[in-house]
Amino acid sequence: MTEILAESFRDLIASTGFANLTIGNVIMIAIGLVLVYLAIAKKFEPLLLLPIGMGAVLTNIPMGGVFHSEIWLGPEGVAHGEWGRAEVFAALVKDGGLVDWLYMGVKFGIFPPLIFLGVGALTDFGPLLANPKTILLGAAAQFGIFTTVLGALALGFTMKEAGAIGIIGGADGPTAIFLTSKLADHLMGPIAVAAYSYMALVPIIQPPIMRFIVPARERAIRMEQLRDVSKRVKIIFPISVAVLVGLILPSAAPLIGALMLGNLFRESGVVDRLFGAAQNELLNIVTIFLGVGVGATMTASNFLNWQTMSILLLGLAAFSVGTAAGLLLGRLMNFVSKTPINPLIGSAGVSAVPMAARVSQVVGQESDPDNYLLMHAMGPNVAGVIGSAVAAGVLLAIAG
Repeated sequence: MTEILAESFRDLIASTGFANLTIGNVIMIAIGLVLVYLAIAKKFEPLLLLPIGMGAVLTNIPMGGVFHSEIWLGPEGVAHGEWGRAEVFAALVKDGGLVDWLYMGVKFGIFPPLIFLGVGALTDFGPLLANPKTILLGAAAQFGIFTTVLGALALGFTMKEAGAIGIIGGADGPTAIFLTSKLADHLMGPIAVAAYSYMALVPIIQPPIMRFIVPARERAIRMEQLRDVSKRVKIIFPISVAVLVGLILPSAAPLIGALMLGNLFRESGVVDRLFGAAQNELLNIVTIFLGVGVGATMTASNFLNWQTMSILLLGLAAFSVGTAAGLLLGRLMNFVSKTPINPLIGSAGVSAVPMAARVSQVVGQESDPDNYLLMHAMGPNVAGVIGSAVAAGVLLAIAG
């Protein structure tokens, strides 16, 4: 009887997470808790970093069965390309955990377009339409994406991996997740964390670059008041962009189409219920699923390797180069333009809406406390959202 009780006790101990905990699990749980801390205490992108952090904690609890990376990447020994959707669904039915089912929305590119639908409903393209030339600043900020692709290739990453890493420079989390799910889903954890971390760190990363590139006299430039944009123009714009971009770059259609549909909900004024659902309930629910699903990919085997550090450094380079490119083009445009353009708004082209625009406002007021750049910066800021989606479509067409 005593031996039976002892054996039962040993089996109980062996079945606990503590008995199966590895150093890798401990490190990844700690990283997840750091993300949770940054979300709660520092308010760094809390809507995403909080569920991502908790997803990382849950997936690294031994024997929890929350997420099984082998379902999505294929078991060890299976060659790339031989593990298709049929095998995934069969493995899901047999062994899938809670987050495995949620991760379907990430893997198959469902959640990012739905996020874009909500973002479109929240976005006012008025500042961009009032000053259309600011779309060039949004395009310039995407320069960091393509230079980083070259850097990643030089470090030995494949073209697909380099494309997924480069998109971090767009400072657009859903776009980064969408492209990574198509090109290099085994890098989902580090790329998603890098993308959202740098978005959260915009107020820290950008100001030194802005002060270095733009002299104080140009940071104090006041821009003319934006003109009013008619409702008709605001309705025609999302339809035109969806059709034009979709025809030129079909691979970008899921993101651009969803973004413009959400904006059409906003501007049409006839679908208040859809507009409200897109910007509230739908966006909130998908954000939860997306965050937890992405966080669950942060297993020790996927995250604790040299690739992760390389991705973080390349992502920082992409973000910095994109910021610098927007500022430099802003200075050039101010030099050749008949109307004054404050180069600081060029940094807002990186697409971190609306934080990057607010940073332009804050840095501008350091030189002139009565200068208000926020609405001017929103032009390149929303242009950057379009630009990052188009850049993703280009990379998908090239590498996919």
